Formats: sequence, structure tokens, C-alpha cells
Amino acid sequence: MADLRPDDAGQLREAVASAVADGRTLEVRAGGSKTGLGRPVDAADRLDISALRGVIDYQPEELVLTARPATPLGEVEAILAQRGQHLAFEPADYGPFYGQAAGGTTLGGILAANVAGPRRIQAGAARDHFLGLAGVSGRGEAFKAGGKVVKNVTGYDLGKLLAGSHGTLAVLTEVSVKVLPAPEKTRTILILGLDDAAAGRTMTQALQSPHDVSAAAHLPARLAARSAVGYVRDAGAAVTAIRIEGFGPSVAARLAALRQALAAAGELEELHTHNSLAFWREIRDVRPLTASDNGDDRMVWRLSVPPAAGADVAATIGAARAADWFFDWGGGLVWLALDGGEDAAADLVRRAADAAGGYATLARAPAAVRRAVPVFHPQPEPLAALSARIKASFDPSAVLNPGRMYAGV
Repeated sequence: MADLRPDDAGQLREAVASAVADGRTLEVRAGGSKTGLGRPVDAADRLDISALRGVIDYQPEELVLTARPATPLGEVEAILAQRGQHLAFEPADYGPFYGQAAGGTTLGGILAANVAGPRRIQAGAARDHFLGLAGVSGRGEAFKAGGKVVKNVTGYDLGKLLAGSHGTLAVLTEVSVKVLPAPEKTRTILILGLDDAAAGRTMTQALQSPHDVSAAAHLPARLAARSAVGYVRDAGAAVTAIRIEGFGPSVAARLAALRQALAAAGELEELHTHNSLAFWREIRDVRPLTASDNGDDRMVWRLSVPPAAGADVAATIGAARAADWFFDWGGGLVWLALDGGEDAAADLVRRAADAAGGYATLARAPAAVRRAVPVFHPQPEPLAALSARIKASFDPSAVLNPGRMYAGV
């Protein structure tokens, strides 16, 4: 396998065009922090775009930042923090989850995978903050879409299409994202000792309240004990967490009202800003199920289901197979670890997700398992046909990341 390392967008376009002409396939990689996400890519050459990094333009007054795709996420966050701003969709660093060092996540990789953290229930997904882009399609053709302003109506909204395509349609060379003011204060209410069903009801109550909750998660006792945050680790019980953010006086008022509303749910504790930030980073980065932290190298599924169904879905799987799980997004996101065998217990997990009207992604498993088992939830025939037409439009020769999402394409 040859390593192709373009220094700029022009060289990248030439590399892709040459691969198309020669009938070679390319594995696209920047930081490499998510190589374990998706099916293994079988490509002739590797297209390493790590040289395409750096912030190109930042206009804090306009709430827009433009950067090259391999710009480290930490670099972007540090620049934004200097002006009291952040990426509101709370992108995760999955490096340790996949057995790699922290800090390898790139802005382009986050957008290509459409990764969002606990604040997704309030701020939306990564694609909702993707304003504009430049890239090279699988035809070897350079193109642009969107723009560098929040209110933009220029052309097709290709950012939303490319977000979540995992580099199978085009290679990004420049991205523009919307940024927002960072919260001044963060507080987290902890309710101790709830079972999964009661936690789901409590999270729903909090999210339906007028107190502008920005995150809601639940850790059963076994996983709460893995936290590096002392209040959580030492609770000796399951922990249900509700986050409130914003200006100091507003946070204090909403927190007091929410504590009163949840008083009947059980014993309440509180995390202030420092411990709150640390706790929600753990949830964001799936640290309760990270092997480097806990020696937990089991296969992990990521299930997206209606929040009211989260506890039942996990219980159904847990009744048939020994497993651990925790909930994010108010119960709508279930991270579940199990010893899945050669098939990762795919039939069991996907039946449970289907029955709830959701879907399941095999988030972590050995390469041989990810090659044999569909990683992404099988699409209904009409949607699969539409996906195939989009792939044929952008990358008719299946040059880019072949097989990353589905076998054969």
C-alpha cells in the first residue's frame, strides 16, 4: 500500500484523479482516531490528508470558523475558548475508545462522521453546524458548497449530505462551521439510586420542564464506579445526571427550580462547573466503556431509540446476553457492551432496536467481526437504492473508502 500525502488541495485533487484514472482505491485518513468506526477499508493506497490542517479564518463576531479538515479538534477548541466560544454540538474524542491516544480527533473527521455529544438534544448534530465546504469528489473533481455565513442559501446543502458519509463520497479540503458563545456556568444535578426505568422517567421530566436542560444521562452503579469524578465514582449507586448551563444567575435560578421539581425522585447531589465538565467529557467520549481506562475491550453497540424505549431495549438485550450499558440523550442513546462472539450478537441487538423503532450501529469490534457483520443498520430497500444513486453520483468508481459503510461500495 502506497502512502499519498498531498500538501494542499490541488495535490489532493490530482491524487484522487490519478486513482480514478488508474482504477486504484483510496483509504482516506487524517487523524486516524476513528479507524475502528465502520467496516475495515480494503484499499490499494492510503490518502493521508494530515498536512491539510490549520485555521484559515475565524470571525467571532459572525460566529463562523473556517479550517482545513485535518486541523486537530483541540486546536480549534483552544482558539474558540480565547473568545468565549465553542462548538455547541459537543464533538467527542473517540481516540481512547478505540485504543489510541487522546487528541487525534480532527475537525474534518468529526464532520465526516457526524459526531455529536450530550448536548445534541439541545444543539443538534454536527451536520446542523456545518455551513460550507470545499472538497474533491470521487470523480477527482473539486467543488464548493455552502458558505461562510450563518444565514446562507447558496446552492445545495451538501454539508448535511456529506456529514455522516465517512469519507465515502468526497474528501474535504476546507470546512466552515457555526460556533456559539460558551456557557458561563455549568451545573449538574445527580439523582442517586434510580433503576433504568425510573431514570428514564426522571430524565424525561427534566427535559420536558421549562428549565432548558442541555444534557441528561444515566449510569448504572457498575459503570458509575468507573468514573474519575469522585462524587460519581464514590456514590455506590446508579447515577442519573441532569445538566443546566448558561449565565450564572440564570443557572442558579433554573437549578433551584429543577431541584425542587425532582426532589421526590431520590437523593440529590450537585456537581459544579469543574466536575460537571469532567463528567460530561466522560459521557461524551464513552469513557465508561473505554478499554484503556477500565480494561473493558468488549464489543460495543450504539443504539439510537426513542428515549422512552431506552430502558426496555437495554433490558431485552441484557436478559438474553450478559451486558453493560449506559444512557445519554435522555435515554435515546444507549451505549451497550457485551461479549458478542463472531456475530457480535447482531440479530439480538438489531431486533431489539427495530422493535423500538430505532437502529443500532456496531461501534467497536475486532476487524474480522466488522467485516462479517453489517456495522451500520441495514437500510430499507428504497433508502438503500437512494444511497446507491448518491454514491454513484459522487464516486461512481467506488474509489473513496471502499466498503467503509456497506460491503461492496
